Amino acid sequence: MPCFSAAQAQQLPDLVDTRTLRVCSDPENMPFSNRKKEGFENRIADIIGDELKRPVRYYWLQQGPGFVRNTLATGLCDVIIGYASGSDIVQHTNPYYASTYVLVVKASGPLAGVKTLEDPRLKGRKLGVIAATPTVDHLLRLGMIGDAKTYDLLVDRRYESPTEDAIADLAAGTIDGALLWGPNGGYYARKSSVALEVIPLVHETERPPLAYRITMGVRGNETAWKHTLNDVIRKRQKDIDKVLQDFNVPLVPVESLPSEASGLAAGPNTDSQE
Repeated sequence: MPCFSAAQAQQLPDLVDTRTLRVCSDPENMPFSNRKKEGFENRIADIIGDELKRPVRYYWLQQGPGFVRNTLATGLCDVIIGYASGSDIVQHTNPYYASTYVLVVKASGPLAGVKTLEDPRLKGRKLGVIAATPTVDHLLRLGMIGDAKTYDLLVDRRYESPTEDAIADLAAGTIDGALLWGPNGGYYARKSSVALEVIPLVHETERPPLAYRITMGVRGNETAWKHTLNDVIRKRQKDIDKVLQDFNVPLVPVESLPSEASGLAAGPNTDSQE
């Protein structure tokens, strides 16, 4: 099948399969999704499929350059389960949760209870940070990037996991704290053999924002399909919330975020997925 750009896809007729729920997903991207369907986005897809009475079918592709262009825009699948609100690469459903970047520290360590990146206890500390994420900008602003340890953002998740590496380094004492996207930090912190505290960074007032609404992404011309998914989200929000809680996703109230919050660099989608 030919590959269409996002702009071209907006001119196509409705491509949504009415017999199955065709999901665009990453085969190795826990805690969001994997081929074994163990991620929370897999479980949310099952909730959507259950409500629509459609079996869930996946089109698998590693997230990275060309993800949207080679999945959703080609018509090979009909929905991306997790996409940060604000991007014009996809049409967004209503948000079904919002999360924030977090600071993960040892629960009994000297940084326990830190609430903001401006806390003087963080000065001179070695913090782990994922490259090209909004937290990097904040460390630069505060003059703390020189002490940081940076982990790659775009890796082959079959072989590397920056979040797991950061959590392992924190447990070993190689770093003093880890700045991570909330769903990643919450999930892997709970799996650590060392007791860790996950601190949602909800008190930062400087840009870039650290909290984001998460929607489902669909093609630009398929408004009826968006409304269908909005109806499902409304009906099954409690079930979705339960899944997110099961995976220790740090949640913030959707209505508390400004509408312009966008540009998430390292949550369920990245700018390079276009």
